[in-house]
Amino acid sequence: MAERSMVVTRIEAGLDKLSDACLFLASCALVVLLVTFGWLVFGRYVLNVTPTWVEQLALVLVGYITFLGAAAGIHESSHLGVDMFRDMLGETPRAIVMIAVDIMLAIFGLVMLLAGIKLMRFGWDTLLPMLNVPEGVRTFSEVCCGALLLVFAGTRAVLSIINFREFASHTTIERF
Repeated sequence: MAERSMVVTRIEAGLDKLSDACLFLASCALVVLLVTFGWLVFGRYVLNVTPTWVEQLALVLVGYITFLGAAAGIHESSHLGVDMFRDMLGETPRAIVMIAVDIMLAIFGLVMLLAGIKLMRFGWDTLLPMLNVPEGVRTFSEVCCGALLLVFAGTRAVLSIINFREFASHTTIERF
């Protein structure tokens, strides 16, 4: 039992680091977004030359900020949700519902991953205007998010199923 607990602890620590990396990259993208918009304002109103590439870069960065932040939010269980009905259930039904939600999120992540790969491959030969990078760079954020959702929610579901008794007794306050 202690071995399993150590393995679970290491897995959770690894997923925490992966989530932190997502938030760090999203934060860096946000800083780059703010700096580029500062350059846009400076160029437009001080230099009287509008940098046209800022809009395209902003669209790419917003995708990464959104998708990486959403994946980290799934890992940290910080998304908005309607908990009233789930909280009205007893410990065991509540645990079953939470595991079912994680399984559905993992399936959604898998679908998002597969659709994102297809979309990324479709657009890889087309260049983004003004940036001259493949269109697939924009949709790669969707692929990353799908993979992260699959990993975060899928791992949580598997660990919850393996440790069901302990998980069911901890669902009243916070996730396992």
